[in-house]
Amino acid sequence: MTEWLGLPALAATHGGQIDSLLGWIHVFMLILFVGWGSFIAYILVRFHKSRHPVADYTGMKSHNSTYVEIGVAVVEAILLIGFAIPMWAARVGSMPSASEALVVQVTGEQFAWNVHYAGADGKFGRTDITKIDAQENPLGLDRDDPNAKDDVTSLNQLFLPVNKPIIVRLRSKDVIHSFGVPEFRVKQDAIPGFTIPIWFVPNVTTAEMRTRTGNPEFQYEIACAQLCGLGHYRMRGFVIVQPADEFQKWLDEKSKEQSAPDPFK
Repeated sequence: MTEWLGLPALAATHGGQIDSLLGWIHVFMLILFVGWGSFIAYILVRFHKSRHPVADYTGMKSHNSTYVEIGVAVVEAILLIGFAIPMWAARVGSMPSASEALVVQVTGEQFAWNVHYAGADGKFGRTDITKIDAQENPLGLDRDDPNAKDDVTSLNQLFLPVNKPIIVRLRSKDVIHSFGVPEFRVKQDAIPGFTIPIWFVPNVTTAEMRTRTGNPEFQYEIACAQLCGLGHYRMRGFVIVQPADEFQKWLDEKSKEQSAPDPFK
């Protein structure tokens, strides 16, 4: 399905359902395009001025066009009520618990993605607006909080383990941003004042995708899909999907590195 639609390679377990729905929508739109295009061409020929030099004010008496319009509305209702809404409800209703998933907080700002992991204790440390430093501490993480001792933060780099449910809690520091990773078939606005969860299961590592695509430089990219200011074009982040053991090693090393006391303070 993804090949003829020209979609990016699929790398999440739920993506097949999304692609299937997109495929049916495109098939329906193709039928509409051909049908209405043929109808317009027929009208142009059938009612050309040379064949009807005098206007006919009676108009068409057939109800065929009405039937066609009703049919289109029925198909659209089927797509919406029979496919789209149930798929959305299933995704929302089947969100895994925090205990069986990796929970990551991703905060958008002009023009970067701030990533926050809870660390080994599974508890996110306290953040304090007075501790925000654009360069050193963009999230205002309070390292004096016991829950923050092992927390890990990164800028524009989202590391994830393969084949594990991921819950991304989206936030924004300023304006509306939009978190989108095409290969995962996810896109969600990050709205100031709200924490919005989305979830997915990545099932193809970055290394595997590089082999599949034949591109040794391939990276999953987080694209801000909402115009968020003059620097919108450079608001890019990257997702690195790794085997579970490699991810855990990275997380442990970063936790140890970032929890170490600063020798210059």
